[in-house]
Amino acid sequence: MKVVKIRKKDILRFVMISVFIIIISTITRSFGMQHYYNVDFTTGIVTASTLNVRSGPGTNYPVVAQVKKNEYIRVFAGVGNWYVVQVEGDYIGAVSKQYVKGIYPNTGGNTGAGGSTEPTINLTSDEQEVFNLINKQRTNKGLSPLKIDSEVQNVARVKAQDMVNNNYFSHNSPTYGSPFDMLKSFKVSYKTAGENIAGNSSNVAAVNAWMNSSGHKANILNSNFNYTGVGVVNGSKYGKIYVQMFIGK
Repeated sequence: MKVVKIRKKDILRFVMISVFIIIISTITRSFGMQHYYNVDFTTGIVTASTLNVRSGPGTNYPVVAQVKKNEYIRVFAGVGNWYVVQVEGDYIGAVSKQYVKGIYPNTGGNTGAGGSTEPTINLTSDEQEVFNLINKQRTNKGLSPLKIDSEVQNVARVKAQDMVNNNYFSHNSPTYGSPFDMLKSFKVSYKTAGENIAGNSSNVAAVNAWMNSSGHKANILNSNFNYTGVGVVNGSKYGKIYVQMFIGK
């Protein structure tokens, strides 16, 4: 009779494979067999003081992370009364939908920044004119035109509205902090970033003012930037508030 010796590393390998199978099975039970549905936004803000992120769509699943009130989370889909989300630390899980307010409309699929699928962005007439004027300045200097990034576009609009709502004119928002803090809060990844702001009654005059300012002009003609978002909101003492955010990927 032949005796087969089992080595410690073989036992360890078996245990690791078994654990891996259990994890995969748990994920499948959590999400794989559920009925998903699309939601009309991709970014949500937490309304509860503390919100548990669970490994599956139900209170019987363990808590894998927590998010605080007014934090931003990325929402992928709905499962019953739960949203499948990504939170700080790149945790993927489920949260109760009653404690998440959608703030960024998702209007359909389109190929956007980095070749990924992005929501279609419909610029307002003011935003479109500013975007075109900026790209004309770039192409006149032999630079590649900027592309609209849906997530950056959202941040620019929110920042412009925040400036009007809170009656300030500054790169540092009392609500969101610096432009870089704000991009991070909205889960926007980038290698380099910048922001231009203006108050004016004319789109052409706003862009001309940027081009006559060395710092603003440097952002517009920065070859390291390849994506942008433009927010234009009426209602300030200037007539309109302009926010252009730039990122390089």
